[in-house]
Amino acid sequence: MRVQIRRECVFLSLNLASKIYCRFFSFSRGGKALGVFETPYQAMYPASVKRARTTSRLHRCNLGTSPVEQPNAWSRIKRISIEGNIAVGKSTFARLLQKTERQWEVIAEPLNKWQNIQTPGPSEVRDNNRGVSASQQTASNLLQMMYEEPQRWSYTFQTYSCMSRIKSHLEPPPLQLLQLEKPIQIFERSVYSDRYVFALTLFELGYINETEWAIYQDWHTFLVQQFGRRIQLEGIVYLRANPERCLERLGHRARPEEKGIQLEYLEKLHKQHENWLVHRTTPLHFEHLKNNPVLVLDVNNEFEKNEDVQWKLMGKVKTFLDGL
Repeated sequence: MRVQIRRECVFLSLNLASKIYCRFFSFSRGGKALGVFETPYQAMYPASVKRARTTSRLHRCNLGTSPVEQPNAWSRIKRISIEGNIAVGKSTFARLLQKTERQWEVIAEPLNKWQNIQTPGPSEVRDNNRGVSASQQTASNLLQMMYEEPQRWSYTFQTYSCMSRIKSHLEPPPLQLLQLEKPIQIFERSVYSDRYVFALTLFELGYINETEWAIYQDWHTFLVQQFGRRIQLEGIVYLRANPERCLERLGHRARPEEKGIQLEYLEKLHKQHENWLVHRTTPLHFEHLKNNPVLVLDVNNEFEKNEDVQWKLMGKVKTFLDGL
């Protein structure tokens, strides 16, 4: 009974954030994980929910032996982010990491979510027999909308991109990852670069106004503090390349939404990365972030097909992760 009361109290205290931002929860008493639970939004994410249901069944049937049930199981995971400019090579680097060490869990940037937001169509068909409305669904490409009309859509995009990153952090880790002696999750960018690089740049360019910037910072700080260690990073890998090199790679990958990106914008993003991760002059609002170790990797030279360069880069990453 004491456990059930504890669960109810924690759920109520997180009720507002849970309805909006996440689907799974682990509750603790005395530092011990008690379980993983689903929110009502499970129909939107069937693959993730299937994995969560499996985990939850293990909790109910085999308490004390499931990896998630072990003390501090979740806190053992080292969370790393790959940071860098647009078209610096993060996705290629992430695939290389996964290929090099298959026991690392690499979480890609949720680009497909930004490009394919399901919205109700203009027409609705009413089912008179059941008395409900079924809306025709259409897809909106928010990434493209932001680039085409930054004054209108920058705040909306940064809000949604940050929410999608938080969801990625809150996904329950695979059981096989928790069984490892040193489990590591590697995220392609983070909620911190979302704020201190991209949203900040859009604010400085005037695409996010002062009121929107104040609101963004307020809920961003609240959520980072609310979810605590579950979205904290233990280290950052910064892929560093000249803006001119990024612009060249941008042209090669020819992503339709990015065809209007200019060198000036890449230079501003490069400066924000440098201020945050190299010079350490960006004002930060989270103590744990101020002390994060950063591995800076020069990726001006092509590494996608150069095995010698790949070997050197992966060696530096392994040494960095072993030291965390």
